[in-house]
Amino acid sequence: METLSISKEKFSKILEDFEVLINDVESALSEENLIVRKRMNEIKLNPSIGKTEQELDDYLKKRGVM
Repeated sequence: METLSISKEKFSKILEDFEVLINDVESALSEENLIVRKRMNEIKLNPSIGKTEQELDDYLKKRGVM
């Protein structure tokens, strides 16, 4: 394996960029988790909105609609 030499200035720049990326990923995941939690709360309050199309189709077939 080869050794790679990077100046302190370039390494500092890379490290700063990496920290920005980590913060962006953390922010995106936090927003996504918030959306998921909100949707789960909506489903808890009204379980019928959490049904899949297949579940709804099966229900309608049982009732003779389809």
